[in-house]
Amino acid sequence: MITVPPPAYVPAHGLLKGKSVLITAAAGAGIGFSAAKRCLEEGARGLVLSDMHPRRTEEAAQTLAQEFPQAVVHGQVCNVTQEADVQALVDAAEDKLGGVDVLINNAGLGGTRRVVDMSDEEWLKVIDVTLNGTFRMTRAMLRKMQPRGRGAIVNNASVLGWRAQTEQAHYAAAKAGVMALTRCAGLEAAEFGVRINAVSPSIVFHDHLRKSAPEELLTQLASREAFGRGAEAWEIANVMVFLASDYASYLVGEVISASSQRA
Repeated sequence: MITVPPPAYVPAHGLLKGKSVLITAAAGAGIGFSAAKRCLEEGARGLVLSDMHPRRTEEAAQTLAQEFPQAVVHGQVCNVTQEADVQALVDAAEDKLGGVDVLINNAGLGGTRRVVDMSDEEWLKVIDVTLNGTFRMTRAMLRKMQPRGRGAIVNNASVLGWRAQTEQAHYAAAKAGVMALTRCAGLEAAEFGVRINAVSPSIVFHDHLRKSAPEELLTQLASREAFGRGAEAWEIANVMVFLASDYASYLVGEVISASSQRA
């Protein structure tokens, strides 16, 4: 398998100029932080990022605020399994940003366990963070966006919503649910001028994954990809920014595969 290296980092084109953005699970080194940075690079006037980890949330917000002093940047701790946290986050983002134009639902939780060995707690925890959390955030944000007659919501799905893989039943079920939620909620929101779409990444390499997963497994997963490598986090962030931008104005309820795997 020939490995095609990632391209050079794509320069910004002002796709989100003047827009305000709220992103969940945006601290750390993964897709969420890359999306936050990319949104600011693309001209977002303000950004609220959330995560469950107070220290990492504050560090991420400070880093972005220093790099993009022209924008409003705020970090807030949020556990998307808690309705009170979700409401507090949305209210804070609305207040800090004077209204949210874009929501990126990035929060998700994985795990490795065969169905026969999986406990109710393991199943429910993954479902609650990944699917229910996306639902809670979407519901709260639609209540703000729909009366304004505009807005965009971008969900983070996964190729496992389409593809079978052992020891991933809970995560795959949750991501398949995110896809279905995207399609159904997208139709409901469209009549109010709000767009809901999703990106479906396959393997995305970042520092946390490299530290937590065996190198042999990562090599195996990368070998399945069309380019013979995992995606860079910023490559997925680029798709999120596109879906959030007016360039995707006629996309509703779509799930874009950011890989060659759609079945």
